[in-house]
Formats: sequence, C-alpha cells, structure tokens
Amino acid sequence: METISDPVSAYPVATVDKLPTDLQEKILKIQEKTGFVPNVFLALGHRPKELRAFFSYYEAVVSENLTLQKTEIEMIVVATSSENKCPYCVVAHGAILRIYAKNPTLSDQLAINYNNASISEEHRLMLSFACKLARSPELITAIDKKILTNNGFSDEQIWDIGAVTSFFALSNRMAHLMNLRPNREFYDLARNLN
Repeated sequence: METISDPVSAYPVATVDKLPTDLQEKILKIQEKTGFVPNVFLALGHRPKELRAFFSYYEAVVSENLTLQKTEIEMIVVATSSENKCPYCVVAHGAILRIYAKNPTLSDQLAINYNNASISEEHRLMLSFACKLARSPELITAIDKKILTNNGFSDEQIWDIGAVTSFFALSNRMAHLMNLRPNREFYDLARNLN
C-alpha cells in the first residue's frame, strides 16, 4: 500500500527552482491553476529537454486540439491508460475528466470497463478504437476507421483520437518506467459534484 513516504519516482525528481526558466514558468502557471504541481512534471524534469518536448507535444495534441471536446480527450486518456494499467494517468486524468464532464463517477466507470460505462454508442466506438490502438496497434485496419466514419467521426477526428492515444501510450510507458506516483490531491479532486 502507498504511504506518505513512498517516493514520487524511481528516478531522481526535479525541483521547480532548479529547472530552466521556461519550464519553471509553465509549471508555476499549472500550480497557480490547480493548487499543486503534478508529479509527472517533476519526474520528467529529471531530463529538462524531454520535459520541454513533452509540454510541446501535449500542447500540439491536446491543448490546441480543435476536433475533439476536452471531455472526449480525457475519456480517451482514462480508458487507454486503464488498458495500459497506468495508475498515474488513470488517477490524474480521471480527476480531470470528473471536472470536464461534471460527473463524479464517469472516470471510474471508464477505468473499470468502458463497455459498461454510461456513455453514448459513438463514444463507446471511439474508446474501442483508441484502446485497440493503445494495446494492439498492428491490428488496426481500414475497417476500424470505417466504423468511426460511419458513426459521424471525421478523418481529422480519427487522426486526433489516434494522436491522443499515441501520446498517452508514451506517457503511460514512461510512468511505468519511473514507477510514478499520483499526487494525493488527484484522488479527491471533483468527487463531490452533486
């Protein structure tokens, strides 16, 4: 069982004040918005160039995404991170999903079994595609994409589903490598929305 003394990462963890100025500014903005610094940034700060690349790709794929709703992006992250057995991303993005969806139980449903979650059939198909790409990318065929197209997803949305899935597959694997621990704050965030 996790205790207060468990380390954030199996690798060295950066402190904000020791990071390059541009990374300090990004992290301090996040801290101002959330009230804490997510452990992932301090853990990836072990290699500042990689943290900078992480932020850049995140911004390109997630922050600047115009074809998927924020709720849909977080649904993909939670479901695929669950498939990849990534505790950090399930917990952290489960909290973010609770905020965006204004639903205290959706992220738990998706983390357990998205097929039984209270979501639309279109979202179930989106998550089925994303989870297949996350776990068995070699099995993706034109038929998988056609199913999404036939259910209202554009080619650009399919690309973005794939880009979000792929980015977080990288994140999941790095979190496993580091044995990254979620911040305590994520566990309780947005649980009492009713």
